[in-house]
Amino acid sequence: MCVFCEIIKGSIPSAKVYEDDEVLAILDISQTTRGHTLVLPKKHYANLLEIPDEELSAMIVKVKAIAAKEVKALSAKGFNLLVNTGEAAGQSVQHLHFHIIPRYDENDTVKVEFSENSFDLSEILKEING
Repeated sequence: MCVFCEIIKGSIPSAKVYEDDEVLAILDISQTTRGHTLVLPKKHYANLLEIPDEELSAMIVKVKAIAAKEVKALSAKGFNLLVNTGEAAGQSVQHLHFHIIPRYDENDTVKVEFSENSFDLSEILKEING
C-alpha cells in the first residue's frame, strides 16, 4: 500500500500541520528547510495529472492558505511550491503531494537552477499543438 495512504489512515505517525475531510498537510521528515510541508489529498491519486480539476482547485486554495500561515509563523521570506509528477521528475511516492518549502534566504539548502538550451521553439510548438 501507499505510504501516504497509510499516513492518512493514521497507521504511520506524522506531524500534522493541517487536516480536513479532503486534505492532510504534514511536516516532511526530510525538512529540506525549516517547515518543509507536504500537502496530500486524502483520496489516492498517483500524480497531478490524475486528480479531477474540481478537487485540484479546492486543494490549491488550501495549499495557498497553509503556505501563507507558515510564511508568517516561521518568519520565512518566501517559499517554493513544488509538485513532482513521474519518476523522471523526482516523484518518489506515487501519491500526489505538494511540497511547501519555506525560504529564508538565497543561501538555504534549496537550489533551483534553470539552464539554457538551444531547442527549436517552432518544432516544440508543432509537437504540443499538433
